[in-house]
Parts: sequence; C-alpha cells; structure tokens
Amino acid sequence: MINVEPHAYIFDAYGTLFDVHAAIARHRAEAGPEADRFSEIWRSKQLEYTWTLTLAGQYVDFWTLTERALDHAFARIPSVDRKLRPKLLDAYLTLDAFSDVRSALAALRSTGLRLAILSNGTPRMLDAAVTASGIAGLLDATLSVDRLRLYKPRPEVYRFAAETLMEKPVDIAFVSSNRWDVMGAAAFGFKAFWINRAGLPDEYLDHAALRQLTDMAMLSTI
Repeated sequence: MINVEPHAYIFDAYGTLFDVHAAIARHRAEAGPEADRFSEIWRSKQLEYTWTLTLAGQYVDFWTLTERALDHAFARIPSVDRKLRPKLLDAYLTLDAFSDVRSALAALRSTGLRLAILSNGTPRMLDAAVTASGIAGLLDATLSVDRLRLYKPRPEVYRFAAETLMEKPVDIAFVSSNRWDVMGAAAFGFKAFWINRAGLPDEYLDHAALRQLTDMAMLSTI
C-alpha cells in the first residue's frame, strides 16, 4: 500500500469515469461489423483535435470537436449509416459510467475526501453525463477546461483545478485512464494514478504514475 494522504481526488471524465465507447455500443447492431473501428476513430480524432488546436494556439469547444470527429469517422467508415449521427451524439451526452465508478467514489467520499472532475468536456456535456450517471451528489466540483480555452495536458489546466480546490498540487491525487493525461498531471506535480483498464504498455516513463491500477475499486487500496 502506498500512503499518499491526499486531501482531494480529481478525476478525468471521459474514459476514466464514463465509457467513451458506450455511444456506439448502444447502436452496435445498426452500426454494423465495423462499429468498434468506427468508435476508435471517433475517439482518437476527438483527442487529436484538442492537441493540435492547443499547439496552434486555437480553441474550439469539446462538443464541436466531438461532432467533427464523428463526421470524420463517418467519412473513414462509409459502411456506417450517417443517419445514426443524431443518435450517437445524443448517446454521447449521457455516456454510461463504468460499473465500478459510483461505489469507488462513494468509498472515497465516506472518508471525508473532496472529489472533483477535471475534463476537456464542456459544462453542458459534463452536467448531462454526471446527472445521467447519478454521481452528482458525490462530487464537490465539476471543472471544465472551457473556462480557460485550453486543453489538457497544458499545465494551466491542472493549475486551474488546484487553485479552484485551494490545494497544493502535492496534496491532490489525480486519476485518469489516459496515460498522456497522467503524464501531464505528474509533470505538474499531482500524485497521478493511471487506471489502465485495457492493460496497455506503459509510456512517458519520465513522468511515471505513482501507481498503475486496473480499475477504480483499487483506489481504496492506496
């Protein structure tokens, strides 16, 4: 067991608390045999757009990028009917939370820790997902990069979260399933934990996670 004694936990939203592939999963039969590849392209382009725009000193909100990435996926996988577009976007607003999320948050909350989300998502997206998953009452704050008009992993984003919670970075545990996000959080000074649900190989070894976990339930062991 690693004793980090954090005062607060900050969680990434998409891929960490909410399953980004749940939208396509709800419409898998209509999407057809290339549904999984379609969803992977949608997700990878969504993230790519955040990084390239930030590097270029530009900002477009995450919902718009989600729409653009979806359109790109349709262009790449023409076997998926574009008539699914409104259904997939509606589903993305209320993505399913992973099955271990609510119990893990409740366990941490019961110890008196403060809990927050820090996400690239817009306030509208986050409000919809948090409400649909029933975790709103477990959170002290839901923070969107939209206020800064910058995307993770820019250090300003992590600083915004620490300042909002009025905590030193070293007193905050940051939890994400995205290894690049863990890298950014660790570089900033958070105690970063990687939820490696897919069993991916590690990377960014010069900015290592304090601990690698396979699911949210394991947070209670640290």
